[in-house]
Amino acid sequence: MTQLNTPYPSTAYLTGFLRSRGVAAVQEDLALQLVLKIFSQNGLGQVAARMTAIKKSDRSRPASSYFVSELPRYLSTIDRVITFLQGRDATLAHRIVSRQYLPEGPRFASLDAYVDEEGGDPLGWAFGALGMQDRAKHLATLYLNDLSDVVRESIDSRFEFVRYGEALAASQPTFDALSQALSAPRNYVDETLHALTSAAIERHNPTIVLLSVPFPGTVYAAFRIAQAIKSVYPDIITVLGGGFVNTELRELSDPRVFDYFDFVTLDSGERPLLNLLEHLAGKRSSQRLVRTYLRDEDSGAVRYINMVEPEVPFEEVGTPTWDGLPLGNYLSLLDMLNPMHRLWSDGRWNKLTVAHGCYWKKCSFCDVSLDYISRYETASASLLVDRVESIVRETGQTGFHFVDEAAPPKALKSLATELIARDIGISWWGNIRFEKTFTPELSELMARSGCIAVSGGLEVASDRLLKLMQKGVSVDQVARVTRALSDAGILVHAYLMYGFPTQTVQDTVDALELVRQLFMHGCIQSGFFHRFTATVHSPVGKNPAEYGVTLKPLPPVSFAKNDVGFIDPTGVDHAALGVGLKKAIYNYMHGIALEEDVRSWFSFKVPKTTVAFDRIERALQQTYTN
Repeated sequence: MTQLNTPYPSTAYLTGFLRSRGVAAVQEDLALQLVLKIFSQNGLGQVAARMTAIKKSDRSRPASSYFVSELPRYLSTIDRVITFLQGRDATLAHRIVSRQYLPEGPRFASLDAYVDEEGGDPLGWAFGALGMQDRAKHLATLYLNDLSDVVRESIDSRFEFVRYGEALAASQPTFDALSQALSAPRNYVDETLHALTSAAIERHNPTIVLLSVPFPGTVYAAFRIAQAIKSVYPDIITVLGGGFVNTELRELSDPRVFDYFDFVTLDSGERPLLNLLEHLAGKRSSQRLVRTYLRDEDSGAVRYINMVEPEVPFEEVGTPTWDGLPLGNYLSLLDMLNPMHRLWSDGRWNKLTVAHGCYWKKCSFCDVSLDYISRYETASASLLVDRVESIVRETGQTGFHFVDEAAPPKALKSLATELIARDIGISWWGNIRFEKTFTPELSELMARSGCIAVSGGLEVASDRLLKLMQKGVSVDQVARVTRALSDAGILVHAYLMYGFPTQTVQDTVDALELVRQLFMHGCIQSGFFHRFTATVHSPVGKNPAEYGVTLKPLPPVSFAKNDVGFIDPTGVDHAALGVGLKKAIYNYMHGIALEEDVRSWFSFKVPKTTVAFDRIERALQQTYTN
């Protein structure tokens, strides 16, 4: 239940590691299988058969109403569209771009935003005369999103490609909501996942099944998978881990979780799994497990066991392997026309890590107290490039996404130098901090080694708030760094934030003005505004008084705990501001309205910016070392 264009890396990492230690391990992507099963001619036929009668005039369910009226066209096109998005039928693009082939439901209304003043081709400005494949891919993505809306409206209100049932798990203090959903009769999506799970078990005949849940939107399906296993194969050991567990289940005490999972492990999985395998083989007592929850056989209470043992060093975790995953079946989607933003959903990227953890680990909004941030370890450039070469040989794919929290510039310089020395022709992108170490010279080196894009946190473009956040950068510095990267031909995406403690309306307007200027001067090509959320593991959550806020009391927790509400004395309505911010960034990413007053994006009166109109221009004129 993550992205559809490429496998989530956790299974590839653990499969490679376990095999390196002599453990027979295989991997499955049931999320991809589920989507391909439902979004097929037979699957859509099943959806249609299970839908209640919908009148064409029923406007409350627009996607479903349109689906019913155009069912024959959907059934005749779905399999070919999926094949096209898998990259197996490029010539279908000609028919798709004709706008006569696909049924066009409510999602296609978004194209109205692109119609030019003469009423011409709505996508011509974005793709030009030679962009037929991309144009078709965007239209096919809208088509698929329409069908996702149909499933959500008529079959399963929780359904999402990426955030399936997210509200059932995210910061839920008790297991009640999830338990209730799991005890409800299975709908068509549940039944399909149940059948796919059973088929995978019969195919591999495992003794242990590990389920990785990186985000809240993957939790419901993981529990449904475990439920299916336990209902038919109760002797199979099930183990839960992943990013969601690491951040939200650190105070787990509800024994009902263990009706589905025999063990729950925290943080990096290598050491806990080695110890667990020894325990299950009778070579280690349960008292010698590491970062592992289990249910006591006698009392029925949840126990957390954490024998202190050294972690498996980052250099010894082995090379990830995608063996067993159907790499040709993933779907390249094009939701966003922006060339940088599309990287997250378009193309199959091999995911790899330059270093474990974060070398900075000071940002006040980040989970700096948790292992995935706080434990910083590196590997040599030679070893990293060995891994790159091994992965290219296995997959035949030369695209890499380095998924570090923030890849260290020193390591990237060594990596780029090694890639160039070995003449390894890959394309790569990843996350960085916009710090002054990324000079024009380093940017050029990275570009020569194959770097096509970077993403980094600008957060609130305000020097006062950046200092409060302990970002270790300034707005002027970010301008020069991002411009150096852009000048080297590297696309730049900025993570942006609003609603940080003590952030005023004036701060927000000024931040948007700085973002506008960064776009206008070609420093950044893409961005995304997200609302700040305090977490219990961050400096804000641990020391709220230092940031001028008061935390709201939390209810007793027996399941998930992460987000925590807070009272900001500024009293700003950040939700209302967020609408304007997101509208502005969407247009900026498409090169629209970059000359307009930033106040025009808000539907209510906001103050005039206090930022000089040439602030970024003057920053770029300064010497790079200043």
